[in-house]
Amino acid sequence: LTPVFPGDGASAGNYGYTNSGYSVYEEENERLTESLRTKVSAIKSLSIEIGTEVKSRNKMLSDMDNDFDSAGGLLGATMGRLRTLSRGSQTKLLCYMMLFALFVFFVIYWIIKLR
Repeated sequence: LTPVFPGDGASAGNYGYTNSGYSVYEEENERLTESLRTKVSAIKSLSIEIGTEVKSRNKMLSDMDNDFDSAGGLLGATMGRLRTLSRGSQTKLLCYMMLFALFVFFVIYWIIKLR
């Protein structure tokens, strides 16, 4: 590149350099700037989508937490009833369990026999 001084007949638009390569660098710079602008735009839209997805997943997790809390309360109440039941007559509970086991055994035997 050869510098051109004022008064040498150079136009004011090329900032003191001849057309030997400055416009090529300027065009390349514009192309790279546009490429960078496109990539930044893509990253922005992707980050917005990620933010939306995170919000929806957080809401889903909050709903699941509430469901687990209610299920835990129901399970706690059931365990309380089982403790109350187990404090009663052990013989009566054992008899019910044996009758249930026999009933299940006969149902399974009957199903196998039908085949």
